[in-house]
Amino acid sequence: MAEVEEGAMGNGNENAGKKGEGEGRKAATGYRYWVRGSMTGAAPKAVPHKLTADEVEKEKANGNGNGKAATTLGSKWNQAGTWEEKVLSSWALGRVKELLRTVEPVEWEESTARVMEVTSCSGDASLVTVRQRKRVGYTLEIEMKYVVSGGEKDIEGKMKVPEACYGELDDLELEVTVSASDVKDSAQRTKVKQTMTKLFLPKIRRKLEEFEAELKER
Repeated sequence: MAEVEEGAMGNGNENAGKKGEGEGRKAATGYRYWVRGSMTGAAPKAVPHKLTADEVEKEKANGNGNGKAATTLGSKWNQAGTWEEKVLSSWALGRVKELLRTVEPVEWEESTARVMEVTSCSGDASLVTVRQRKRVGYTLEIEMKYVVSGGEKDIEGKMKVPEACYGELDDLELEVTVSASDVKDSAQRTKVKQTMTKLFLPKIRRKLEEFEAELKER
């Protein structure tokens, strides 16, 4: 290696013209450094490399194509998106009640039946993020009161959804009860139950499908 004394370089002419001021004295700011005689083993010079189509897609997927970080699901602390559960039961129970109160009335013969009140909605709902994928789930039990008007006298009763689960609304069941004091004839009670089930079940199912769609966006 060659030793070079800083201060001597570039100042030779100036020092030559200043005899008597300490000829041979090193500059106050001078320092030494070494230069490798051979560049063998040094880092190679950077050469531009054109990305392939696959490499471009990978860069975009990682968010490097536009300088933005890749979008992640879940909380900020869980950027890896391994596993995270968000409990949505409180919101879900309230929202289902709101939706079922708006079920449209049904009509048959000269009678009209409508939902008076959603008396109970229990169960749980959650959203789970696993490996950057959202998975929702819920299990609910719902009870409602109804009234049928237009006949000789109003008929009141209850409707119950024993179990409503995510992805299983095609198998939804509805249990209808009719008070024997309102309809004394057993055959007539059976007819009311069957008619109420047939007409109300599709409307209730549509409301729960609407609820599912909203749950997925939470």
